Amino acid sequence: MPGIKRGVLISFEGVEGSGKTTQARALVDYLENKGAPFLFVRDPGSTEIGESIRQVLLNPEYKIMNPRCELFLFLAARAQLVYEKILPALNDKKIVVADRFSDSTLAYQVYGHNLPKRLISIFNRFASAGLKPDLTFLVDIDVLKGRSRGKINDRIEGLNRIYHEKVRRAYLRLAHRARGRIKVLNGERSVEELKTEVIGYVNEFLCKKGYKL
Repeated sequence: MPGIKRGVLISFEGVEGSGKTTQARALVDYLENKGAPFLFVRDPGSTEIGESIRQVLLNPEYKIMNPRCELFLFLAARAQLVYEKILPALNDKKIVVADRFSDSTLAYQVYGHNLPKRLISIFNRFASAGLKPDLTFLVDIDVLKGRSRGKINDRIEGLNRIYHEKVRRAYLRLAHRARGRIKVLNGERSVEELKTEVIGYVNEFLCKKGYKL
């Protein structure tokens, strides 16, 4: 891949039940069919350490978890993911597709739990080695419609509606501030419609970066 200096990081964000994971996996399938070099990760997770932290974070029995504890567990898992998986993949000029990344911290911990933005932004950059996604898809959907799509199985899904409404508003605020990077998708559209929209954006973006699909 001459002319490509480093890989790219594409993230998917959204409230619970938005369908972001479905779209992330659909993009991965598309890249695989095209023979493009890629890595799919989920945040938190995708490393042995990260998956162990994920089990703690999402365990519904840990309802007493303090938001500050939650924050540092997420950041710890992200740091391991970045240094173990993402940075090496970017150095190999791969297309990294992430099911959640640093925007989640701002939406869920800063705005959802009313934690200090300036301080946590510093922690967030430190944990992610200063990485920001090159392109982000925010699959937006009404909180109640999203929650109605499946069972509420984990600790964060089980938090109240008010919390999740704050998270959704935070995501939309982030998208407004980063309109060049974050593409807002209507999560109420069909899976195939969203897939077509995502692939259209990705093809155009990767073409500009020098990839040939």
